[in-house]
Amino acid sequence: MSYVLGVDLGTSGVKVLLVNREGNVEYEHTEPLKLIQEKTGYAEQNPNEWVKHTYAAIKTLLLETNINPHLVEGISFAGQMHGLVLLDSNNQVIRNAILWNDTRTTEECQDIYSKVGKDRLLNITKNLALEGFTLPKILWVKKHEPNNFNKIQTFLLPKDYVRYQLTGKLHMDYSDAAGTLLLDIAKNKWSEEICELLDIPTKICPELINSITEVGMLTEEASRNSGLNMDTKVFAGGADNACAAIGSGVLSEDKTLASIGTSGVVLSYEESSDKDVEGKVHYFNHGVPDAFYSMGVTLAAGHSLSWFKETFANDISFDELVQEASSVEPGAEGLLFTPYINGERTPHVDANIRGSFIGIDASHKRHHFTRAVLEGITFSLQESVNILRESGKQIETITSVGGGAKSDLWLQMQADIFQAKVIRLTSEQGPGMGAAMIASVGVGWFENLKECADTFIKEDRVYEPNIVNVKQYQNLFRLYKDVYQCTSEINNQLHAFRN
Repeated sequence: MSYVLGVDLGTSGVKVLLVNREGNVEYEHTEPLKLIQEKTGYAEQNPNEWVKHTYAAIKTLLLETNINPHLVEGISFAGQMHGLVLLDSNNQVIRNAILWNDTRTTEECQDIYSKVGKDRLLNITKNLALEGFTLPKILWVKKHEPNNFNKIQTFLLPKDYVRYQLTGKLHMDYSDAAGTLLLDIAKNKWSEEICELLDIPTKICPELINSITEVGMLTEEASRNSGLNMDTKVFAGGADNACAAIGSGVLSEDKTLASIGTSGVVLSYEESSDKDVEGKVHYFNHGVPDAFYSMGVTLAAGHSLSWFKETFANDISFDELVQEASSVEPGAEGLLFTPYINGERTPHVDANIRGSFIGIDASHKRHHFTRAVLEGITFSLQESVNILRESGKQIETITSVGGGAKSDLWLQMQADIFQAKVIRLTSEQGPGMGAAMIASVGVGWFENLKECADTFIKEDRVYEPNIVNVKQYQNLFRLYKDVYQCTSEINNQLHAFRN
């Protein structure tokens, strides 16, 4: 038996999957990562910690499985998007990486609009200027750390730096580059126009490649530190959401994904670069060559549930908490929740909005609040589903992954609110599986990713919409959408009182 490795570099940890030719995960290991938060709104990590923990995860995997490293044919990567890694002329890290969830760059986003123009930015990059993207971070360094800016030889994204340390080769794949705000998505090239308007040297932009491109083999040092053989083939990999799409089989126009992790994502495959979504959702290059995906984001999806549990239900498990909610009918007896506890992304690009419970009654107990939280998260995702449908997408089936796919109650709720069949997979490993699939195609096990998906991805159960619940949720969803309009100005004024 031979294997490939899928490395998923997340924010909270680096996860490595050992996958065989049938798509079965033989072993997985995660090494935790820590955030560096020196100020409110700051989120950084030391890039060399990513490398250290990637090596540790691979070594642990090889040790505990006792697998001959010769049997590991290839390795590829999925990674947290948007994070800024700066390298000097010796390819040494200049400063800590500024991450996707860092919000210090509001002024820089306005600078982009004033110098490039909102419409022109959308025309080139298909995306709005948001604090999480890479370009505003580069401008922040330029403004606040000019000495560091002047040292920049190249910039990378997180998983690209890890791959560089393993191979000695500097590249960025299109799916991750699409989240920088510097890529001309239709032309598949860096935008010299944006660089010129913002006075950023184009030379700092790395060479662009496809996700399935073989970039080389391991260096002697990487082989020694990881325990893998030097002849292990290394493939570029992709952005975490692109790899999650691959790992869930979202590889054709009729496929849509709902992922509920810390944040929530609704992602749909797109064949063309010329679709105009007017910035209402993100539009990025897929890990599949010459393909794309549209994506809406709920900033605090699973995080809303974990916040609620930690604050009000620390005495029980997540499974028990969700099970309590199953005793409550749809609508939580007149209680609505909006999951804006960290601000919101889709459809409201609003850093100041905050969450609400609306309709609290003296008769409500904890299980009503839990039900309302689950429904509110799903309503937020439905906003993205609506936008995609309004743009012309036919969405009849949605594959659900992440925490939302672990509960029959929540899966049925998704089917009822999305008004679509919802599929649960037999084995769901998210971005790491997508990375492993890229490696499996790269080493020649399959001709392409679709052929790989036919072997690797299997359905477990399909949840059909309940007609009675659908009607009730349609009425509740109309009320849910009103909450933002009714509370946005109040939250703007409350912002002055937040610490």
